[in-house]
This record gives sequence, structure tokens and C-alpha cells, in this order.
Amino acid sequence: MSTSSSSLQAPAQPASAPAGNAISLMELIALAIGLLAMYVPTYMKLDAQVWSQEGQGHGPVMLALTIWLVWKRWPELMAAPDQNKFVPASLFMLVAVFFYVIGRSQDFPEFEASSQIPLVIAILLSLKGWRGVKIMAFPIFFLIFLIPLPQILVMVVTAPLKMGVSVVAEAALHAAGYPMGRTGVTLSIGQYQLLVADACAGLNSIFALEAIGVFYMSMMGYTNPKRNILIALLILPISFASNVIRVITLVLVTYYFGDEAGQGFVHGFAGIMLFMIATMLTVATDTLIGRFIPGNKEEEAQLTAQKA
Repeated sequence: MSTSSSSLQAPAQPASAPAGNAISLMELIALAIGLLAMYVPTYMKLDAQVWSQEGQGHGPVMLALTIWLVWKRWPELMAAPDQNKFVPASLFMLVAVFFYVIGRSQDFPEFEASSQIPLVIAILLSLKGWRGVKIMAFPIFFLIFLIPLPQILVMVVTAPLKMGVSVVAEAALHAAGYPMGRTGVTLSIGQYQLLVADACAGLNSIFALEAIGVFYMSMMGYTNPKRNILIALLILPISFASNVIRVITLVLVTYYFGDEAGQGFVHGFAGIMLFMIATMLTVATDTLIGRFIPGNKEEEAQLTAQKA
């Protein structure tokens, strides 16, 4: 009696679900062309009307930093699964169109620049869902520093800021033995009189320095919320101190080398020096904070080992 043997076969594997359609290169190129067509005129307008003014030259720097932040997060964004959140994307798109149309038609560069934020969120929601928005959250937030501040706000806040910087600078130089005097925001030293201008102590310079501090926090990548909150709170006084140091330096350059040298300093090196001072003060402050509050688990382990 013979028995027939049947060959054993492995069960068929279920077909995997097709992956979502990845974004093609041509789609990305078309999207980039559309964004450039919309916002290159906006940036040209900002360059002509805002960034060319004294104390407003930080705009191109903020734009370059924003592009760099996007580039650093781009691989992670492309690796995220495709999702289309149609309803929230549509709502953000409507907001973006409203701001863009009002800004372009009424010549409000603030509105035009502001439209970038909801537009970018709408694009991310339609391509990568909320995951894409989360990945690009910080570059989106950093776009705020590309938006010109309303002039009425600048005028209201700048006056007390200028007065505060003038008072502190005059007191510091007087304590150091210099022949100082002050009338409002006009500082007198020897035979020279210097008016503390908006560019030296205004809201726009404080706003630019805030951007540098926020960018520094992003670069450090601290996971301890206490460390981040404390640094964020100290960015404003650091910005104020940087402006005071800038004014003191200007006064001393004028006192020792004359008014022409002082004016050359203002229009040449003063802006660069302001950012250098703010960066150094931020790093020094963060280093001091790090002696007491760790930024991540590795620093916490080091502090624990030092105390042991």
C-alpha cells in the first residue's frame, strides 16, 4: 500500500499595504518655484523699505538662519510618512491668503511677511500632517523674526528703552571717573554730545538680539525645561546690557578719538559688535547657569559626580 506524500509549502505572505505616494522631485520644484514667485518680491520690498534702514539690517541674517534651520531638519521631514490633513490645512491656507492679499494690495510688508507662517503650516499639513508641523516647529517660529515690527509699537517701546540705556551708560561712565552729563537721551562727555539713537537702544535692536538668543537655545538642544526657561528669561536683560555696552563704547571712542571716529564706528562696526557682545554674554550666562542647572542627563551626571 503506497502513500502519497504531499509537499509542504509555506503559507503565502499577505501583500503589504502600498506605501503612501512619496513627494516627487518635480512636485518639490514646483512648490519651491511658487514660493519664490510669491515671496521674492516681498523680500525685495523688505530690503528696500526696512532692512536698509539703520538698526534694521538683521533681516537677511534671520532669513539665512531660517533657511539653515529648515535644511538641518529636511531629512527628518522627508522621512516622515505622508499625510493630508485637509481641513486644518485649508483653514491655515485661508488665513495665509487673507494676510498675503491684504499686505500686497495695501502695501503692508508686515502682513505679507506674516502670511508665510500660516502658508508653511498649511503646506506641511497637506503633505506630512501634524508630524511635519512638529518637525519644522522651530523654523516656523523663527519666521517671526523676519516680520517687521509695527511702527507704532516701536515708537511706544523705544522711548523708555533709550532712556534706560542712557541712564545706565551715564551712571557707569560717571562712576568710572569720566566727565559725564545727560539731558534726556543726550549724553555729554567733555566737549562732545551724543544722542542715543533708536538704532543704539531701540526695540528693533532688542528684537534682533532676542532672535540670536532663541537661536542659541535651539543650537544647544537642552532637554531640561528649567534651563531653557531661565535662559529665555535672561535673554531680554542680556540684550539690554549689550546695548548699554555698545553705547558706552561709542561714547569712549568719541571721547578719545573725536566725533568723526565715533560716527564712523556707528555706521561701521557698531552693529557687528552688538551681536558679538550679545553672543558672548549669552554663552557666559549659560555657562554660569550650567554650574547649577544641568541641560541634559549627561550634564546632570557630571554635576552629581562633582558633588559626590
